Amino acid sequence: MSAILEGTPDKKLALVTGRAYPDQAHETAKYLGIDVLETTAYDFANGEMYVRYTEPVRGADAFVMQAHTEPINKWIMEQLIMVDAMKRASARSITVVAPFLGYSRQDKKHQGREPITARLIFDLFRAAGADRIMTVDLHAAQEQGFFDGPVDHLTATPVLLDYVRNNMPLENTTIVSPDAGRIKVSEQWAAKLGNLPLAFIHKTRDTTRPNHAEAHGIIGEVEGRDCVVVDDMIDTAGTICEAVRTLNNSGAKSVTLVATHGLLSGPAVERLRNCGAKEIVLTDTVPVPEEKRLPNMTVLSVAPLLAAGIRSVFESGSVSTLLNGLPEDMRPRNIYA
Repeated sequence: MSAILEGTPDKKLALVTGRAYPDQAHETAKYLGIDVLETTAYDFANGEMYVRYTEPVRGADAFVMQAHTEPINKWIMEQLIMVDAMKRASARSITVVAPFLGYSRQDKKHQGREPITARLIFDLFRAAGADRIMTVDLHAAQEQGFFDGPVDHLTATPVLLDYVRNNMPLENTTIVSPDAGRIKVSEQWAAKLGNLPLAFIHKTRDTTRPNHAEAHGIIGEVEGRDCVVVDDMIDTAGTICEAVRTLNNSGAKSVTLVATHGLLSGPAVERLRNCGAKEIVLTDTVPVPEEKRLPNMTVLSVAPLLAAGIRSVFESGSVSTLLNGLPEDMRPRNIYA
């Protein structure tokens, strides 16, 4: 296979990847029917990074993929350098593909003298030469307005919905929003799974303490029900595990956790192991290494979603149609990551 996908008229696509999670890019390339364009990248002794593309990319529609995983600041910097290299190599257009966009939680000021770091990240990519951004399930959808250009905001909902629909009996299921901010997404889940009952957990968050929130109660009927908690990410897992305990204490029959981004930082794995969840369903927007996987954890691949989004942009098609599901030829050959 070629590393360049020829298009019409006179268009060509180049997919490149940083070093954070190359397996994801290679899996995405398989769905596109191309190879990842080879890149030379290494660190100098003092930590500075070097990037060079081994083939010409002049006139190509370039997609620069990188997972914003730990060490997150290093990989964001490498992607910025890759964008700059692509711009100086005369790519026709440059799309940053960041399945999980780092710093997306810092989208507003809670107190005085705070930064809005999510805006800064968008500004950095724009300054480096990016023409558009592609990402999956931003922490807040309105962050798309931070970028002075198109933002392709994909959602992993079709991938996660398919798994839940095909692997869980739904006649006794309630969809649970872990907080008021996720009610809209939970309503969409409930509707798409056959107008299931909906509940949400009332909690408050201390803005002076990161990764900390306290649940106060549940609005909705969960007693004797199989509860599916839908969230955008699991980081240290403190708040999501408290949600599981709150549901179990309220008489839930079982609790399944579903989240797009499995960051699983610090004590997350141990907390999830002991929280009492029946199953934990994640996607691989960031890598989930074997040492962080639990027997009741399922990790789904977002490669077909990314490939479908990239192809739609390259062919000037509609990305919004992906909200309703993946195209037939992009349906996962192997749903697991």
